[in-house]
Amino acid sequence: MLIKPRKGKKYLNNHCIVLLLFFLLFPAILPAQESVSASATATANIVAPLAISNSVDMDFGNVSAGASGGTVVLATDGGRTATGTVQLAASNAGTAASYDVTGEGAYTYTITLPSGDYTITETGSETMTINTFTSNPSETGTLSSGTQTLLVGATLNVSASQVQGEYTNATGFEVTVAYN
Repeated sequence: MLIKPRKGKKYLNNHCIVLLLFFLLFPAILPAQESVSASATATANIVAPLAISNSVDMDFGNVSAGASGGTVVLATDGGRTATGTVQLAASNAGTAASYDVTGEGAYTYTITLPSGDYTITETGSETMTINTFTSNPSETGTLSSGTQTLLVGATLNVSASQVQGEYTNATGFEVTVAYN
């Protein structure tokens, strides 16, 4: 007995449905996805903590305001220059602020100085502002043998006929250091 092959659209559709059901019901016969992996080790190195301490406070020295005022620029090496009618007295030449920075030897660190005005006050209500802070080293320091001296200068703004007296601020200004 000879079986005649069926032809036509209906036969093809039935054949596709049977194959589809076969692969849905028996997925185990399909090739499995191979998985691969890799491993890595984790390490940590604890270094000396970074520290900063103030060793010398900033002092603009003795200054005379004059009729129209001006500024006193205190350099990081302690040198002073005056603008306007401000006069510098030699009896107290002033000093830049000095900080001791300690940490891991040969590491570098960033320096963040005050960016705005810092106000100092005389016993009454008289004030002056300090701004334009500078440092040596500037922006980045290097801890040779684990230590470095950081010097900070700034500009003192003196008003016309500024009232005589000692101006200060007990809270101080902040200098921040952070490892790179």
